[in-house]
Amino acid sequence: MKFVAFERSMQGTGASRRLRNTGKTPGIVYGGAGEPQLVELDHNALWHALKKEAFHSTILDMELNGQSGKVLLRDVQYHPYKPQVIHVDFQRVDANTRLHMKVPLHYKNAEESDAVKLDHCLVNPVMNELDISCLPGDLPEFIEIDLSALKKGMVLHLNDIQLPKGVKPVTHGKPNPVVVSVVTPAAEESAEAATAAEGAAPAAAAPAADAKAAAKTPAAKAPAAKDAKAPAKKK
Repeated sequence: MKFVAFERSMQGTGASRRLRNTGKTPGIVYGGAGEPQLVELDHNALWHALKKEAFHSTILDMELNGQSGKVLLRDVQYHPYKPQVIHVDFQRVDANTRLHMKVPLHYKNAEESDAVKLDHCLVNPVMNELDISCLPGDLPEFIEIDLSALKKGMVLHLNDIQLPKGVKPVTHGKPNPVVVSVVTPAAEESAEAATAAEGAAPAAAAPAADAKAAAKTPAAKAPAAKDAKAPAKKK
């Protein structure tokens, strides 16, 4: 994507406020061999560009003072309640220096999987973006993941995904995080639990019924004990 920036000479809180009042957004470009450079951009053009996913995850062509350079969007500051961009940061790109970026994950064909078509499961994306490291020339706009092979109870890990050439994941200490999980619908889980409960009920009721029947059966009368002191016969 291409955008236009203009050199900014004034700096400071007051100068930035006046700049915003004229429909401009202050920014800075840093990194690479050059010194940090103050820039300004048209606010409305920047606002619409920020709504595009590619503006956040791809290398951008910045036109400044009639020259074009490669940059990455590194930070955006928004007004707390107004629809206004307060400040933007861009980083210069060196073709021989590896980048550390967050790239969106695009999932496809989940509805074609056995998990969805046959078992009516829910596909739960655990990750919506992935931290990666790569050279600028290998930076993908997004990473596409095919979910057509998902089955009931299946969990898709990072190691199960084929990443683009030259791209390495940055997992922050988690060697093989979960990317997608297949979840059984709550209604089906409730039905299975009810079936299990019904099967367990007769088994539990049988001992109780035996005990109840035993309680109703009259106990056998014990034989009368002989009186040890029977009256003596008269002579």
